Formats: sequence, C-alpha cells, structure tokens
Amino acid sequence: MHIKVLGPVEAKVNGRSVTPSAAKPRQILALLALHSGSVVSVPTLIEELWDDRPPRSARTTLQTYILQLRRLIGDALAASDESGAKEVLVTRYGGYLLDVPEEAVDVHEFERLARAGQNAYDAEDFAVASRLLRSALDIWRGPAVVDVRPGMPLSVEVVRLEESRLGVMEMRIEADMRLGKHKALLSELSVLTVQNPMNENLCAQYMISLFRAGRQWQALDAFRALRRTLVDELGVEPSARLQQLQHAIVTSDPRLDRAEARQLQGLLA
Repeated sequence: MHIKVLGPVEAKVNGRSVTPSAAKPRQILALLALHSGSVVSVPTLIEELWDDRPPRSARTTLQTYILQLRRLIGDALAASDESGAKEVLVTRYGGYLLDVPEEAVDVHEFERLARAGQNAYDAEDFAVASRLLRSALDIWRGPAVVDVRPGMPLSVEVVRLEESRLGVMEMRIEADMRLGKHKALLSELSVLTVQNPMNENLCAQYMISLFRAGRQWQALDAFRALRRTLVDELGVEPSARLQQLQHAIVTSDPRLDRAEARQLQGLLA
C-alpha cells in the first residue's frame, strides 16, 4: 500500500486506487496514514469526524467507515474474505492502526530526507544538504491533505507539517547561500517574502542575497517592508537580530560578502 498526504490524499494497493470518495472515510485514512504504525484511538477519530458534537451512533458509524476502507483495500488485494485488509487496517484495543512500511507514506519519506539534509547541513556539507532538502520538498504536491476538510486532530498535523515544510525550505535556501547561489535565489525569495510577509528568516535571507547581488538599497527596502508589516499588524518592531542585519547592510559589513563565513550565523541565528 502506498499513501500520499502531502497534497491531495491518494492511496493505492497493487497500483489500484483505494482512496475513498466520501469525505469522512478520507479523513480517517489521512489521519491513520499520518500516524501509520501507531494506534489512533477511537476518541481521537470521533473528534476528527465530529469535533465535540458526535452523534449517538458515532462509534457504530466509525466502524462502518472502517469497514468501507477495508473493503476498498480488500478488493485491491483480491482478498475475498477481507482477511488481508484486516492485516493492513488493524483493530487494536481502543483504536485502529494502519500497518504499512514507513516508506509507503510520503510524509515519512519527506521527514527521512529532511533529517538526512539536516545532518548534512550540520556537517557543513552544503551541496549534499541542498540536494537532500530539495528532494524532500519535491515530494510535496500542494498543501497537506488539501482535499480533506480536517477536524482538530488532523488540523494540528497539517499545521505541524506546513511548519516543517517551511523550515526545510529555509534550511535549503541557507545551504544554497552557503554555496554562493545568492543570485539564483532572488526570484524565489522575492515570492516567498511576499507570501510570508512577517517571516524574519526569509526576509534575512532575501536581504543578504540582495546585498551580495549588489542591490543594497533593495535589501534595505525589504527590511522596511517587513518592519511596516510588523508594526501595522502586530505593533512590534523587527527583532534585534534583524536590526543588526540592517545595520550590517547599511555599513557594508564585509562578513555579508563571505557566503561560507561562520560569523554570518550571528546575523541569521
């Protein structure tokens, strides 16, 4: 069984789609896939489907949805008695478990590549880090579980995944900056800073890349745009580290021109 949740939910067994068309079974599949190998409790599944207003028939209806999922899996496995499906979607005390290999779910592959990229970055092998982190990001096909209206448990997972995706993207950009690819990053960073107007990490990366490309005034403009947004939306000033970076750009601090310089960490950390 292979399941994708980083984008539209998609599940296949033996090359045959077993993705349920109905909304609530798809919710269940997505939540079980994100926790594959672990038991998801019945109360958690009920909360996912009905929040804090479950019907009296919630447990019976949940069992019906589980049977529907097993039937789809069983048909794809060509198991007439659904015994094979029961070994994939397992009933455990208090809940259900999706028993599939870790590599069968795209989110786990994303996290594996992200960890490997982080390790390469920590070892200062920035070329390998960039390649691994880019491979992790390439797994995404859009927002996580984009075709599912999530309940609270799934919403928490979606927020976690999107934060993880953004962190991996920032690390990959930083690895590319360490490789001196600041000019190639400008168009990407210009879009990302518009999409994330209060993200100081992306703004800092954009400012440094602009400075290294000989666009000092645009780097200062990027700072002013971020400051204006923070003051207008939150009533706060940019952090001390970003103000330090602005000062470094105003004074043309030579550290900003050394992509590999460890002193740069003081401006971005």
